[in-house]
Amino acid sequence: MAQVSGVDPAKLVAARAAVALVQDGMRLGLGTGSTASVMVRELAARVEAEGLRLRCAATSKATADLAESLGLRIEALDAIGWLDLTIDGADEVDGQLHLIKGGGAAHLREKIVAAASDRMVVIADPGKVVETLGAFPLPVEVLEFGFETTRKLIRRALDGLDLGGRDVMQRLRGSEPVVTDEGNLILDLHLGEIPDPVALARALSAIPGVVEHGLFLGMCDLAIIGRPDGGVTELARAADIDADMLAAEGDRDGV
Repeated sequence: MAQVSGVDPAKLVAARAAVALVQDGMRLGLGTGSTASVMVRELAARVEAEGLRLRCAATSKATADLAESLGLRIEALDAIGWLDLTIDGADEVDGQLHLIKGGGAAHLREKIVAAASDRMVVIADPGKVVETLGAFPLPVEVLEFGFETTRKLIRRALDGLDLGGRDVMQRLRGSEPVVTDEGNLILDLHLGEIPDPVALARALSAIPGVVEHGLFLGMCDLAIIGRPDGGVTELARAADIDADMLAAEGDRDGV
């Protein structure tokens, strides 16, 4: 595998394996984050080399700007209508292909795009694979209006799930609040571990002021984990998806 200067080889091989799934004429969702940006560059190179005709929707302004700078055409999701495939990164992936996303503060758009896709493929390096979600702080996008009230309600919900006493911190960039593409704020829940992601997803979705949380349950179909040696490990979701997982998202595994 030819190396690209400055790019983590595990991210690169995962991105290339995912881009290899793309076929001419596809409608694609393009994810956000450091690994997804590698994928966008690899996709643009393949489009240029092979003349692929694609329709692409981006999950963030940053991804749209990068893609367009590389010659990819970005359209509004509603203009495309439905997607064949979304390729995105993740901050954590467990053995059931549950995800934590939102390190790039784009999980609202990422979840909408993933939900509008026939298939979601996640690309990651081995450090993102975990036994239990929660070491990575769980992002929750919230309205600015009633911000402290929403934070109080989140803490109350965590208490009810035996997750009380954890930090619920506003995400800052320097001394300024991080503001999402939709004009909202981010709270990061430092939980350590999440024993019951379904229950937590339901509790967060029921809170007024919560726009979206970073738990992606029953949405990922395939995770491609790049390895530093140039190989990949593929984790596929079992066909019998737990209905509770989908209900948790709707409320507001093999190797």
